[in-house]
Amino acid sequence: MPADETLLKAASQGDASAVRDALTSGADTETRDGRRRTPLLLASAADHVEAAKVLVAAGANPDAQDDQRASAFLVTGVTGSVAMLHALLPAKPDLTLTNRYGGVALIPACERGHVDYVREVLKTGINVDHVNDLGWTALLEAVILGDGSTAYQQIVQLLITAGADLDLPDAEGVTPLQNALRKDHHALATLLRTAGAH
Repeated sequence: MPADETLLKAASQGDASAVRDALTSGADTETRDGRRRTPLLLASAADHVEAAKVLVAAGANPDAQDDQRASAFLVTGVTGSVAMLHALLPAKPDLTLTNRYGGVALIPACERGHVDYVREVLKTGINVDHVNDLGWTALLEAVILGDGSTAYQQIVQLLITAGADLDLPDAEGVTPLQNALRKDHHALATLLRTAGAH
């Protein structure tokens, strides 16, 4: 098997020592599979942290995007892996890179209720008020797509503490507080009101 294929397979399986061996054999860190996924993206999507660390140390690009516009860094917002987030930060990922919905990594993490990840990614200085192609911020995603449970209450509080614009409306002009009331997310509405939202 050619070194590049070996590297892609090893990264997808999380075999860090095979990743190292493939790189030593001359495999290209930026080789792509049929869906344009790099070894680092494959490792990140499957949360193979040790394999990712080997690739990052070899200079792999955390911003290389596949045919769905996913990158190794962006996919951490979907998986919510704090360990992978920290493994990729030394590679200095582009925090402004957007996925196929026009969102930064923070947004899917808020939508999916990844509290610990949201807490950590906010420390990077990522834009808390980034608006995606749907016209939604991370706060709007947490309110509209979340279920109002404790996890989403914690995320909304983290976004408030991070200085999110509480009155930035969605594409229809509806604010996070108005959306929370529409969905009967009373705890979220209370949090937003207490923080001064309108």
